Amino acid sequence: MINGAHTIIYAADADRARAFFRDVLKLPNVDAGGDWLIFKSPPAELAVHPAAAPESGMAAVYFMCDDLEATVAELRAEDVEFTSEITQERWGRITSFLVPGAGEVGLYQPLHPVAYDLE
Repeated sequence: MINGAHTIIYAADADRARAFFRDVLKLPNVDAGGDWLIFKSPPAELAVHPAAAPESGMAAVYFMCDDLEATVAELRAEDVEFTSEITQERWGRITSFLVPGAGEVGLYQPLHPVAYDLE
């Protein structure tokens, strides 16, 4: 049976992206060999959203936090570049930032029940 999920972020500059996850986000990691770092993800959940083609089949990464303003302030102190203002949706508060060498990821504070801590 399935025992985990392996999330991949494709990066034009993988070394810069890995350094960001290691040094800025401070995610624990293992070296799979040759400085190929694999990071422990924060607790995760999976959602399936409706979409029409060409978005159908697309995947996205959103990091979650309990306090969006505090998390944004912490990341800005580490010179993280945000690509959008904080917006309020019915399901949560959201923004996005750049992973150096890789691209944009989302950051949100959910206002809905979460699934990542279910048994």
